[in-house]
Amino acid sequence: MAYQIISAYVLDIILGDPHWFPHPVKFIGRMIEWAENKLRQCKWNLKFTGVILALSIITFTFIITYFVIYVCGLAHFLLGIAVNCFFIYTSLSINSLSKESRKVYYLLKAKRLPEARESLSMIVGRDTKDLNESEIVRATIETVAENTVDGILAPLFYACIGGAPLALAYKAINTLDSMIGYKNEKYKELGWFSAKLDDAANWIPARLSVIFIPIAAFILRMSLKQSIKSIIKDSNKSPSPNAGIPEAGFAGALGIQLGGTNYYGGIAHERPVIGIGNRTKVKEDILKSINLMRIASLLLVIFAAILLISFKSVY
Repeated sequence: MAYQIISAYVLDIILGDPHWFPHPVKFIGRMIEWAENKLRQCKWNLKFTGVILALSIITFTFIITYFVIYVCGLAHFLLGIAVNCFFIYTSLSINSLSKESRKVYYLLKAKRLPEARESLSMIVGRDTKDLNESEIVRATIETVAENTVDGILAPLFYACIGGAPLALAYKAINTLDSMIGYKNEKYKELGWFSAKLDDAANWIPARLSVIFIPIAAFILRMSLKQSIKSIIKDSNKSPSPNAGIPEAGFAGALGIQLGGTNYYGGIAHERPVIGIGNRTKVKEDILKSINLMRIASLLLVIFAAILLISFKSVY
């Protein structure tokens, strides 16, 4: 399994997520849309419907992934290994997160602010049309920090425990939360279970980031001390039980502050200020945050590979 994790990581770094590629997460998203429409027609209690919807999608994703790998393994054990590795690769988003964040940086560098706002809107849920450069930088760093857990550390963690089936089951949980885990009128009851499940699924990976983000900061000659202090001081300020940890770690490492006022559908939402530094945020901080994300994820891959190889040699 260790070599499959490493191979999947390398594949994602090199290939990313080509737009033409029939990505499994796209199919998960379509399944969610189809199942939501069908279940809403049943006129059941929406909270109960949300539980059925989430459990059905997650279970189906796990079973189908396991079945495909099993059948391929029957054909040839190397094919089963290759398919398992491929599915783990599709659960990661290192390359795509780096690419989309860099796009925002280069547009800011070229002083194309309207286009930078538009590009940012592809990776964040908040309103972006009136953001200035500093707020664009903040939003980009916040999404890189949060997705370091959601898009990289968490799927790697579950891949180490249960291979591709568990990694893609996690992606199903994460996709459910991103599609229906809202507190608006349409999804407040239907999506409550998916939102809670996503919080639970990210609980351990978010806390693993307490180890890897400060070490990554030290390797990149950022501030390990401030990263740790910021996590201790500010990680519990976020309304999410998990998002505040990587955001605090990134803010401390970079010596900046994150959080503040965000607008969603024209409505202001106040987020606590996170971070013990107070220097002005600049566009180059986007590149630093990408490097921090990459090194933190690499550290987890190395750590996981050592553990898996050691465990295999013992047993």
